[in-house]
Amino acid sequence: MSRDAQHPAVMDLALLSAPATPLLRRSPAMSSRMQYRSRPVSVAVDPVSLVISECIAITSAIQKHARSPNSSVSAILGGSPNLIQLVPPGPGLRRDRKNSTATDPAVDGPADLAANRWGLRGKKGKSMQDNPLISGFGRLRHELTGVKDIHKFDSLVLLYPFLQIIQAKGTAAPITVLALRAIQKFLAYGFLSTTSPRFALAMQSLSAAITHCQFDISDSAQEEVVLLMILHLMEDMLSGPGGDILSDESVCDMMGRGLTICSRSRFSEVLRRTAEASMVRMCQIIFEDLKHLEVEAGDESEALDKQTIRHMDNVKMDPAANGTDVPVTTQATKEAAPPVAQAPAEPRPSSGSEKAIIAEDAPGNVADGRSSTSSATESNDSVDLRPYSLPSVRELFRVLVSFLNPHDRKHPDQMRVMALRIIHVALEVAGPSISRHPALATIAEDQLCSYLFQLVRSDNMAVLQEALVVASTLLSTCRGVLKLQQELYLSYLVACLHPAVEIPREPGIDPSLYSGIPQAPKLVKPPPSQANNGRVPTPVQVKDRQKLGMEGGSRKPDARQAMVENIGVLVRMPTFMVELFVNYDCDEDRADLCEDMIGLLSRNALPDSVTWSTTSVPPLCLDALLRFIQFIAERLDQTPETEGYPDPQVLRERRRRKKLIIKGTTKFNENPKGGLAYLQDKGIIQNAADPKCVAAFIKGTSRINKKVLGEFLSKKGNEPILDVFMDMFEFTGKRVDEALRVLLESFRLPGESALIERIVSSFSEKYCANSTPEDVADKDAVFVLTYAIILLNTDQHNPTIKNRMSLHDFSRNLRGVNAGKDFAPEYLQSIYDGIKSDEIILPEEHDNRHAFDYAWKELLLKTESAGPLILCDTNLYDADMFATAWNPIVSCLFFVFMSATDDTVYARVITGFDECARIATKYGNSEALDEIIYRLSYISTLGGEALSNTSLNTEVQVGENSVMVSELAVKFGRDVRPQLATLVLFRVVTGSEHVIKNSWKHIIRIWINLFVNSLIPPFFSTEADKLSLPPIPLQNPSQVIDRGAKQSESGFFSAFTSYISSYAADDPPEPSDEELESTLCTVDCVNQCHMGDVFANISNLPSDSLEALVDSLLDQIPDDNEETVISVKTENPAGSQSNGQKSRQSSAIYAPALVYVLEFCTVLALRDQKSVELIGKRVVEAIQSVLRDTTRYHPILLERATFYLFNLLQASYDYDYVRVPVLLHTVSSFSKDVLIKTSTLVLRGLKLCIEKPCPLRNEIMTSPDFWVILQTLATNTESAPVVLEILESGVSGTPSAIMADNYEAAIALLNEFATMASVGAVAEQKSDRRPGRKSRPVKQEKPSGSENVIVARGIKAINMISRMTSRIPHLMKQSHLESNEAWAAYWLPIFRALTTQCTNPCREVRHLAFASLQRSLLSPELTSADHEEWTSIFGEVLFPLIHRLLKPEVFSSDRDGMSETRVQAASLLSKVFLQYLVMLSKWEGMLDLWLRIIEIMDRLMNSGQGDSLEEAVPENLKNVLLIMSSNGYLVPPSKNPEREELWNETWKRIDRFLPDLRNDLALEEPAETPPKVVAAAPAAVADVASVSPAQVETEKEAKPRESEETI
Repeated sequence: MSRDAQHPAVMDLALLSAPATPLLRRSPAMSSRMQYRSRPVSVAVDPVSLVISECIAITSAIQKHARSPNSSVSAILGGSPNLIQLVPPGPGLRRDRKNSTATDPAVDGPADLAANRWGLRGKKGKSMQDNPLISGFGRLRHELTGVKDIHKFDSLVLLYPFLQIIQAKGTAAPITVLALRAIQKFLAYGFLSTTSPRFALAMQSLSAAITHCQFDISDSAQEEVVLLMILHLMEDMLSGPGGDILSDESVCDMMGRGLTICSRSRFSEVLRRTAEASMVRMCQIIFEDLKHLEVEAGDESEALDKQTIRHMDNVKMDPAANGTDVPVTTQATKEAAPPVAQAPAEPRPSSGSEKAIIAEDAPGNVADGRSSTSSATESNDSVDLRPYSLPSVRELFRVLVSFLNPHDRKHPDQMRVMALRIIHVALEVAGPSISRHPALATIAEDQLCSYLFQLVRSDNMAVLQEALVVASTLLSTCRGVLKLQQELYLSYLVACLHPAVEIPREPGIDPSLYSGIPQAPKLVKPPPSQANNGRVPTPVQVKDRQKLGMEGGSRKPDARQAMVENIGVLVRMPTFMVELFVNYDCDEDRADLCEDMIGLLSRNALPDSVTWSTTSVPPLCLDALLRFIQFIAERLDQTPETEGYPDPQVLRERRRRKKLIIKGTTKFNENPKGGLAYLQDKGIIQNAADPKCVAAFIKGTSRINKKVLGEFLSKKGNEPILDVFMDMFEFTGKRVDEALRVLLESFRLPGESALIERIVSSFSEKYCANSTPEDVADKDAVFVLTYAIILLNTDQHNPTIKNRMSLHDFSRNLRGVNAGKDFAPEYLQSIYDGIKSDEIILPEEHDNRHAFDYAWKELLLKTESAGPLILCDTNLYDADMFATAWNPIVSCLFFVFMSATDDTVYARVITGFDECARIATKYGNSEALDEIIYRLSYISTLGGEALSNTSLNTEVQVGENSVMVSELAVKFGRDVRPQLATLVLFRVVTGSEHVIKNSWKHIIRIWINLFVNSLIPPFFSTEADKLSLPPIPLQNPSQVIDRGAKQSESGFFSAFTSYISSYAADDPPEPSDEELESTLCTVDCVNQCHMGDVFANISNLPSDSLEALVDSLLDQIPDDNEETVISVKTENPAGSQSNGQKSRQSSAIYAPALVYVLEFCTVLALRDQKSVELIGKRVVEAIQSVLRDTTRYHPILLERATFYLFNLLQASYDYDYVRVPVLLHTVSSFSKDVLIKTSTLVLRGLKLCIEKPCPLRNEIMTSPDFWVILQTLATNTESAPVVLEILESGVSGTPSAIMADNYEAAIALLNEFATMASVGAVAEQKSDRRPGRKSRPVKQEKPSGSENVIVARGIKAINMISRMTSRIPHLMKQSHLESNEAWAAYWLPIFRALTTQCTNPCREVRHLAFASLQRSLLSPELTSADHEEWTSIFGEVLFPLIHRLLKPEVFSSDRDGMSETRVQAASLLSKVFLQYLVMLSKWEGMLDLWLRIIEIMDRLMNSGQGDSLEEAVPENLKNVLLIMSSNGYLVPPSKNPEREELWNETWKRIDRFLPDLRNDLALEEPAETPPKVVAAAPAAVADVASVSPAQVETEKEAKPRESEETI
């Protein structure tokens, strides 16, 4: 098999199975750093042949470019192997580099014997030596003879001739290019690999060669090609398999060479940019390697630092000296060039890389062709082959940072930009690793931050942008060790970007809605460069905003945009804002960076910020804000991580203390005494009278004004505080001026000399307290010297002083004051120089480089005490942070949404609102959620306090569907912005009901507006159907249009006709298609809000949240007469309207919104017993306030409000929220018309309250107002059945609700119902008059329809009256009245009612009443021997009844029926008299009663009725007389003289109208011959006392039947 065919397999085998060489620090298979190295490219040609081809190509090029072209036979043929094998190498080849003379041409070796004779001879006949550069390739070809595997060939031998070409001085650029290209191929194809012998040595030799390459630069274009090749080769070396075994020196040399190329302005822009790109790539590799170095060093945090600390200072990189412009001078060449490929006799030691140069491996005489390449590389004992590590990384980082020094004029801004880009890459790749290693972190914390924070003040946009990018990346990756640096940097940005400019007023937007956006940062101080610039602040006009000179400096708009982009990068880190909040806002000594950052972004997100920045700034800031909210929202469902984090409660306490300290120090700056008192009161200072407590506070805070503090400390009486304050400083080891400088950093010296003296005296005491320094004698000397220093400081730095004090003057002023001696001149010299070069002044008042340097030094000193920055990858603090930040964010989102016109902005802002609401709900932040809802309702336009006009609402029907077209629906449907806001609003509300507090009022207004325009139903009415009410009535539409019927009509004429007809009818014009479409959009939007879900959730609200909802509902009730109302048309317009004008005047006023609110409140209050207890009273009071003025409200509202109260009364009776008498009196006070209109629900409410026996029923039914209501409503046909039903439930209930207090009222109402049944007489009489009817009807025909119902009610009333007699004994017993009083109170009302109904024109009612009366009068419970009240049944009941029956108008109401009733009345009178004859006989009024009965009979006989009474009266009277006679009551005087008066008066009166009756009865016949009937009389008299009611009844029944037959 050919070599070419074998090569790929051989190479793969070498890569996979080659053993590790001793030079490698780790196994390729195990090295983590090797895992990312790319695999070499496989080749299809024989590797040895390819190398030989490269050798021939280069030698040919050398010959072409040589001044005297010579034949290089050895280079072509490969030289003589035998000589190399037979001649041992000279001793010089083995010598150490220090003694090596290998390049000395005078030394002849055995190679001369092998001089090729085929070349040209010299003048002396000798052949000319081959070119030493060419001969090297010949020797390489010789070494390659017989090589089968290029991977096993010595790497250094392979590269040696190519390195000679690269390093040879003056080599033509094309030849150098060929050599570099060849090496690139060898690396790319894997000819040089980790398995090759001496691979590490070869790589370091290659590094030394290319970093000290010196070639002919006569052609600038070719020069740049070579440099470009060098850059690529260095990049390949670092990124290839051998990159990780380069030494620290090699890496430094290579990076130095790259930096040199980047920094040479004479090179083309393309080359410099390419060099920069190569540097970036190499830095990526080097800093990526740093992470793998950490892994290899071990798990210990500082393991790598400990391993490399002794080598840290061994490498130095100086781009100015390494790889300078070529060609260089001879001296420079001698100093800088390496010796490996140098021409003979010109050794070039390499700066900083001598160890990497293989001087000992170079041939003893380059011109000696017999010297073997292999022998030239035998020894490497003195070469440092340690792979690069932290030292070179640190040196590279240091050099890159050094380029940023803004005060170093050697480096132009272009170079700083380049360095910033490279540093940026390093931070991107290994920022966290940099912060973990003290060697690198120290550079980042000090020089890098210092330079960066000065560069961000640059006016050069290129520098500024790159500095900002690097700063953001530095803080993103290393912020853990940059706590104070980050605060300084962000404070400057906030000062620059947050303008103190008032937010412009937008028309139609309430300023209070965006008042949460701060007008200025909270605690940002002016940076040193701007604090003392002498400018006087003036008001800024809007037109001058672009010329603003803000605290951070007058930055250009582009600069501000760059800063905003920089902040955006930071804020887009998920945890950045949380870390600001925890580390700064919750630290008493730090600024509120999180709040300031949110305020900055909120202010700059407003559209007007383009006036001082660019058009990109508002969207950038808005995006940053939304990202911040998004991150919090994404963490909502995460489990809070608490391990290793501060307790949130502790941070809350620190924030609380911080606010108190800020307020206290503000007061202190105004009035120190008042400030200390406030701080003591709040617990910040334990005791304001204790100097130690006061001094500790003022020393520990930086918020006190330095001038005020100086005056306070020096004030008379504060000496103890001053002394303790001085004791807190450490002056040991410091000169007086240094100690004074430290002291005066804390406060400003007062202006008065007496005050200064106190401070200087205390300072002198403290300075000499422990031990007197060597240079001063005592405290008096310190006192004088201190004064002199203060004067010197003023003299040297006051701009008004022209003649400055010299050192001589300063020394002369201090002669003899040091305990009588002079101060040491050197001591005074040091003090003078220090004051002259650096003024003693407060750090914030500096205005030069010293100011920043000094402030930076102080910052570094405080770094350790400040501690590391806490990285917060948790949602533990999100609730507190959101509570701090929500107000400006929500205000900003609102303002942007209201002023935006882009749909994308709408979508983003709406999403932001939604996320803010979800966060507020999750953390229970009711205040934030309320404000979000308020702003969304404002945007929706539906939450206005004034209801929209509904007078023109038009219902449009299309088939079975209908839609109400209204002004609100059309306007809302035309604008997508309120639709979006409404959708998000109810998405926010759904599920958050328990958190909402004050914003319910806005939601309720939206519901009301939608409800009155028929866009939503009253969802709450379906909640468990608690009230079972019909829907709340709304205004009838002004017109109903059926689009389905009009679809066939089209054209101008039909449209014109429709318009004219609507105009003539005074109706609004028909809605247009566009209006209908807008309405449909509104309907769709409302449906998508799923408001029903909100109401469903409300039913499960906790009590406290329910209370907030009800309070908001009650707030909607108007306080005056200006509530929004609508007109409700009458139900029958045609019958009640004569013209349009009269209709308008008589229309009723109705407020459906108020009904909606009251009903909603009632439903909520009735939810359960707890809700009744919590909110019932408030709802009751609200409804009662409505019912107090019934003239203001429509009967519909009054009716429903009354029903609500009855429901609440029934549910809350135990709490006494509703007073029954007040409620019933209110209802009874309604006008009759109003009461009748409201009767349906009023009676439902009453029925609800009395349907079950309970104290409430008793209280209601004993109220007079209750019976007034029933009496009034009983006359109404529609309400009468319910009234009777209520009454029946009270009368027939068990137990009965009729008692002493309501007995008469109930009887009266029943009597009223019975009286109303008189309408049935009409039908009865009509039936009597029908032709062909018999003289005596079998049965009366009953009335029909409504009359039949009325008669039925009357009959039911009579029956109830009759049943009530059974309760009379019980009532009388309970009444505790005297017997006679109780009888009159309970029996008489029933008798009167029944007697009244005994004259009812309706026969059915009359007969039933008469029968009931008869039963009642003959009841055994009626009479009592204890009193004589019962005797009034004649005078109060029977006599009035008969008198009424005798009245013509009564008789004429039913001529046929009344005759019969008269007969029955006469019979009843007789029966009752006989029933109680025995008891009456003992009554002294017996005679008068009897005579009156006879008179009644007389009147009946002479009433002119006809035969019925003329027959019935004598018969009844005859029976009575016989029984009285038989019982001895009516006997002649002869028999019983005591009865003479009765006898005489009886017959005296009877004889007047029945003269024959006495004879017929023959009661005066002698006793011895009595007639049969008389003979029975004694027996009857004897038995009269035992006459039973049944016997009497039998007699009573006999006579009516006879009378009836007679009739």
